[in-house]
Amino acid sequence: MFRGHRRKVRILFSVSDVILLALAFQLAYWMRARLELKNVFFIEPHNSALLLGWSMLVWVGLGYWWEIYDRIDAAHPKVILRDAFRQCLLGSAAVVLFEYLLRLDLSRPFLGLFAGFTWFLLCLVRLNAGRLLGALRGRFGASHFVVVVGTGEPARRMGRQLEEAASYGIRLFGFLSDTPGRPEIGEIDLAARYPVHPLDALPQLLRNHVIDEIIFAVDSRRLTDLEDIMLACDEEGVRTRVAVDFFPHVNSQVYLDRLGSSPLLTFSATPHDEIRLLVKRLTDIVLAAAWLIPLFPFMLAIAVVIRLTSPGPAIFRQERCGLNGRRFVFYKFRSMCQDAEAMRASLEHLSTRQLAFKMPNDPRLTGVGRWLRKFSVDELPQLWNVLKGDMSLVGPRPALPDEVEQYKGWQRRRLRMRPGLTCLWAVSGRDTVDFETWMKLDMQYIDNWSLALDWEIILKTIPQLLSGKGAH
Repeated sequence: MFRGHRRKVRILFSVSDVILLALAFQLAYWMRARLELKNVFFIEPHNSALLLGWSMLVWVGLGYWWEIYDRIDAAHPKVILRDAFRQCLLGSAAVVLFEYLLRLDLSRPFLGLFAGFTWFLLCLVRLNAGRLLGALRGRFGASHFVVVVGTGEPARRMGRQLEEAASYGIRLFGFLSDTPGRPEIGEIDLAARYPVHPLDALPQLLRNHVIDEIIFAVDSRRLTDLEDIMLACDEEGVRTRVAVDFFPHVNSQVYLDRLGSSPLLTFSATPHDEIRLLVKRLTDIVLAAAWLIPLFPFMLAIAVVIRLTSPGPAIFRQERCGLNGRRFVFYKFRSMCQDAEAMRASLEHLSTRQLAFKMPNDPRLTGVGRWLRKFSVDELPQLWNVLKGDMSLVGPRPALPDEVEQYKGWQRRRLRMRPGLTCLWAVSGRDTVDFETWMKLDMQYIDNWSLALDWEIILKTIPQLLSGKGAH
């Protein structure tokens, strides 16, 4: 589906949620008022408006946050039921918190009915979303006709994708040969048969038929020869698109950017949404500062214990690789003896990993250090790295420069995300995870990154640290 169509669907589903929430609120109010319970039930109109408005804001916000609206019409029923349940569970918790802060003292049965009716109505509508969208489109929407330029495999692949988007009103009108003269084939057979028109027939097609846009799905070397066709479309105001699959093995996201007046076709294999990345950075600053202040006395006590139980500084400093390979000073509580780095060479053969030295029962650990490592207390000074911007709360763990030099090409992509205190590796077994799996988990995080994923990892990290599982 085109991005514009997807945006319309998101808006439609968010408006649907607002209407269903209002309906669920009224149903819950009506039913609670008729229940013969001990307390008389009544909500002041202004409180009712506040509560409903807050509910709408939270439910729709969660829908966008978890990208629920992007998959409702194509998701499996189990996914739809799960998403609606998660949305209602967290939404209800936010309503309870809102009620507590405003001291509304609402009826618990009413809140339960509101959550139950909301979940039921959301599931009812979302499970039938495909049919509802089709009915609305048939009644109020016009079809969107597309011509594909090209007859090779890229053009056929584009044709099949357009057929799959038929439920959104997109219609494949036909194909246009990308070479002058009579086309070698007269039809292309996909799910249906489509005519192949000669290249010079485009002006007549535009005059005699409704064509909303044209997609060029041709070899990149042919684009220069098709410049006149693009200009003709531009003169008539017909939207044109170019399928950028010249590099079939590149998995980067592709988008158009500008430097001054120069358009730049950009390939990005890492998250590039500056707004969401800014929110991530602001979250890092707020949470790191919020945790450093109350933890400072505890951290000071840890530093004193380290100094009293073994010779050497309380804070261990080491050079690590950060975002895009930038070097920075990495801080942690010292958990090993003072000459641990000098001893490493003699222990390399005992490492359980090919890279990123790790061995169980490391003899260099001090008594206090073993406890610090088990519960990751030694990592607390890295909150200062987060505050400075060297690190993030969530991201691939920062690597040593000599380890980075031994990375394979695909493993270096983990440097394109700001390193973090915790990551998928930390909640998937920590030190029990082998190096190859660790790297793949980092790639999985980068490829699927979202603000919601960051919070999910943070929440999973807390019980993992408290249990001390997986730490060597």
